[in-house]
Amino acid sequence: MNTEIVKELNSLKKEKNAVILAHVYQLPEIHDIADFVGDSLDLSRKAFQVKADIIVFCGVYFMAEIASILNPNKKVLIPDIDADCPMAGMITVEKLKEFKSQCKNPVVVAYVNTSAAVKAESDICCTSSNAVDVVKSIKSSGEIIFVPDRNLGSYVQKKSGIEMKIWNGFCPTHNNFILPEYILKARREHPHAEILVHPECRPEVISLADRVMSTGIMCRYVKESYKEEFVIGTESGILYKLKKDNPNKNFYPASSLVICPNMKKITVAKVKDVLANMKNFVSVPEKIRERSYYPVLKMLKVIQKQTIFKKGF
Repeated sequence: MNTEIVKELNSLKKEKNAVILAHVYQLPEIHDIADFVGDSLDLSRKAFQVKADIIVFCGVYFMAEIASILNPNKKVLIPDIDADCPMAGMITVEKLKEFKSQCKNPVVVAYVNTSAAVKAESDICCTSSNAVDVVKSIKSSGEIIFVPDRNLGSYVQKKSGIEMKIWNGFCPTHNNFILPEYILKARREHPHAEILVHPECRPEVISLADRVMSTGIMCRYVKESYKEEFVIGTESGILYKLKKDNPNKNFYPASSLVICPNMKKITVAKVKDVLANMKNFVSVPEKIRERSYYPVLKMLKVIQKQTIFKKGF
C-alpha cells in the first residue's frame, strides 16, 4: 500500500472529523485503513453510534443509504458512486406495492439489501444476522412478505417455522458461484475443516454445510472455535479478516469465484479522493428518510425472544 496516500488520508480524517466504515467484503487495503470493519448489522449499529461529522462508507450503495437514514445531520460519502448491489435492484417500490396488494394485511420484512425507497414501503428491516429473530418478533394475523432474497427468506422460513410470501430475488455472487458440487469437493479436499456458509446461499448448499451464519457471526464464531480449519462459503473479502484475526488457523474458500465486483470497486485512492474533494454524497430525500428510519430502527432494537414489533405499532 502507498504509505504516502495513507498518511494524507489520516490527515484528512483528522482535519474533517471523518470516520471510515468498511464491509468485510472490501479489499484488504480497505480493511487496513478502516476505523471499523463489519457486516451489515455491525455497520448499521456503528453508523448509528459514530460521533464523527463525516462517514466514508466503503461498501455498496444501500449500506451508505442506511448510514444517511440514521444520521441525517452527518455527511455520508461513498468512494465509488457506482458500487451497487444487484440484489437490491431486484425489488422496486412499484413491484413491492403490487406484491402487497396480493396479500391480506401484509407485514413487509425488508432485507437491508434494498433501496431506501423500498425500506420506506416496509414495516421492519433485517440483516442475515437477525432475520430469524426479526420474523419471530412479528405479532400479526396478516401475511408476512419477505423481500428480496429468496435464499435468505427460505432459510428464515425453515428456521422460524413461520410461513412467508418470499420475493424471487437473490445475490448473484452467493447464488451463482457457491454450488453444491463445490461444497462436496471442499469436504473431500479438507475433511477436517468445518464448512461455514452464508444464508444467501442456495438451500441445497445450506443443507450440505456444517453451520449457516452471517459474515459478522462467522468472524466471531471462528475466533472462539477450537477448530483450526474452515471452508468459507461467502464472498472472498472475508478471508483477509479471518486470517488477520486468526493467524494460526487455516481458511479455504468454497470457490475461487466468490467475488462481488461491486464491493471491489472501492480503492484507497478513491477513499482519499472522495474525502479530499467532498464528493459522492449519499443523501436520502427527507420524506423517504423519515419513513425508512423506523423500519431500520425497529431492526436495530430486535433482541432475541423479545417482541418489539406489532403491526401498526
